[in-house]
Amino acid sequence: MSGVRGLALQWFNSFLRDQRQRVEWSGQSSESSCLCCGVPQGAILSPLLFNIYVRPLAELVRSFGLECYQYADDTQLLLRLEPGTTTISENFKLCLEAVISWLRASRLKVNPAKTEILWPGQPPELIQSLPDFDGEVLVPSATVKSLGVVLDSSLTMEAQITAISKQAFFHLRQARKLASYLLTEALATVIHATVTTRLDYCNTLYAGLPKTKSHKIQMVQNAEARLLAGSSISSHITPILKQLHWLPIEHRISYKILVLTFRARNGQGPLYLRDRLIPFFHQWSPRSSQENLLYVPGPREVHLEATRRRAFSIYAPILWNSLPPILEQYRSCGLLEKRSKLGCLVVHLSKSDLICQIVTIECF
Repeated sequence: MSGVRGLALQWFNSFLRDQRQRVEWSGQSSESSCLCCGVPQGAILSPLLFNIYVRPLAELVRSFGLECYQYADDTQLLLRLEPGTTTISENFKLCLEAVISWLRASRLKVNPAKTEILWPGQPPELIQSLPDFDGEVLVPSATVKSLGVVLDSSLTMEAQITAISKQAFFHLRQARKLASYLLTEALATVIHATVTTRLDYCNTLYAGLPKTKSHKIQMVQNAEARLLAGSSISSHITPILKQLHWLPIEHRISYKILVLTFRARNGQGPLYLRDRLIPFFHQWSPRSSQENLLYVPGPREVHLEATRRRAFSIYAPILWNSLPPILEQYRSCGLLEKRSKLGCLVVHLSKSDLICQIVTIECF
């Protein structure tokens, strides 16, 4: 095992060796057989050991000029194509062949039926040049589920919003049946565990969406807020959200993007996000007016025009630069240390006023 020696290696050997399996069905049991490969299903160490085992796969993919992302047993290959590209690089075909060879040599099954491809923003004629994968024709899917998020080829997030709304309303109906039997604190725990977590999961992907789509998520939050507050469906939602100290969906998204931006700029976030945040500099502007500002890329620097303003490299700098001067301290001092209190600005623009609300939360 790579990087493991001595007593630790002996522990892993003891854990993996002499594993046996059998099948039980209708009260009958087969004879046990020895497992010569694999890790025990459901064990805490199994995902970690599997990730160590498949680590060379990512290095193999990157050697062909593609990007590779892995999570547990999911592996994603990312091929970048410049605008106007008419053919797919031969490296992509060679990479797929190398992946198949590596998987078979590593005793891993190649399953083309579970292999999905998402093809955003590319002309239909380019799809015809897709290579085969282990004898199966690669056909772009209308939607692909990645880490629980449903992505479509146009990145509209319509399928994802529909899915989480359906799941959330189902759990709200179940919670409503229990509401009369639970204390308020217990009901809040149930709602947060089954509904709020779904609304907050990867909600930054909803940034910049049309109001017609984000309104569907807001309707879910309104329903759970009214249930928790014991209000009727006709009650105005704003006082209820203030009573519960809940941010509306749009501001929850802005809050999370600001936190991600702060962490990325201060070395506490992923490198791929930090690389997309460029400090603003203009030789003709006063130095004091440029401090802590971020550069907003122009139209020619972002490939997909339809989703340009929703890209993190665009949306985050615009949101960051729009913070009022009164919150300069929030952009420059270390407020995101572990277990520190974070003051998050939520800006709501009305017709004539700028309303600022400071929400204090516990960050871990």
